Amino acid sequence: MMKASVAASLPTTVKPGVVTGQALFDLLEHAKANNYAIPSVNVVSNSAINACLEAAKINKSPIIIQFSRGGGQFIAGKAADNTNDAASIAGSVAGALHVRTVAALYGVPVILHTDHCMKSWLKWFDGLLDANEAYFKQHGEPLFSSHMLDLSEEPLEENIAICKKYLERMAKSNLLLEVELGVTGGEEDGVDNTEIDNSLLYTQPSEVYEVYKALGSVPKGMFTIAAAFGNVHGVYSPGNVKLTPEILHNSQAYIKEHAKTESDKPVFFVFHGGSGSSREDIRYAIEAGVIKMNIDTDTQWSYWEGIRSYEAEFHPYLQGQIGNPEGAIKVNKKYYDPRMPMRRAEEVTAKRLGEAMEDLNSINTVP
Repeated sequence: MMKASVAASLPTTVKPGVVTGQALFDLLEHAKANNYAIPSVNVVSNSAINACLEAAKINKSPIIIQFSRGGGQFIAGKAADNTNDAASIAGSVAGALHVRTVAALYGVPVILHTDHCMKSWLKWFDGLLDANEAYFKQHGEPLFSSHMLDLSEEPLEENIAICKKYLERMAKSNLLLEVELGVTGGEEDGVDNTEIDNSLLYTQPSEVYEVYKALGSVPKGMFTIAAAFGNVHGVYSPGNVKLTPEILHNSQAYIKEHAKTESDKPVFFVFHGGSGSSREDIRYAIEAGVIKMNIDTDTQWSYWEGIRSYEAEFHPYLQGQIGNPEGAIKVNKKYYDPRMPMRRAEEVTAKRLGEAMEDLNSINTVP
């Protein structure tokens, strides 16, 4: 459990609600300096958003709420016109506005993020940047805190060049860019790397350094790196995937040596595909500068488990609008009210996220 002194040392720039710009950077530095990482949860509804915020409030932890392209489309509605990713953009923006409206009520710092965006999905990314820039003009800060570009399928040089171009644009609105090196295996929300060459699951320190040099040259540029070290999206049995967090430690040492940095951990690293990872591997990765770990598969299951358990408990009351074990004319409205199973799903998901926060050492990092 994190000591109270860590929460007391939270930077003064970091306030309850959505954090961006300098406050975001300060929060990530605080995480790196105090050896904890922030859970980053994919959401597809306001209910899932609220479960994340509830977990953060209960456990006094920062939280990252992130939207995928498919998740944004789902929030807008599957019948909405998605020509040129219009629904994916609109749904992501709508979800972000919901977070901004309620986040401060939970008393914790919240990072608003979007997940994997491959080269063929750049219309979605461009639309999000347009929304950020419009929000920035009105409010002096971006709508989101950060966005991810996943160009890991492209040659390294092209990956770096496109990311640098986008970071130059994003820096003007105080947005942080997450980039991916190597490939996270498995499948997640339209990104399928189940048949990928295993050698691509492991990033080399020299590749991380090339990204660090290029993006570090962007004025006011903020970035994180999702470097592959054997990560796989989805559920897998222990022993089926070989995680090598040593890659992250070696990359930090390589950059410190070649860039002559004062910090022993000059890079903010991101951990993708963490489902099923041991606490030992997670904590060792955090020691190497991991400040964010993505969570999707486990919270998908927890949300479903909440609904499943509710139905199992109240099954006899859910077979018709009228009639249950208490009587043939008894009304069941209070049982089939959608808020009831959804609330159970939120509770189970918040509990599961509390377990993740324990693994990530982020509990009690917020006053």
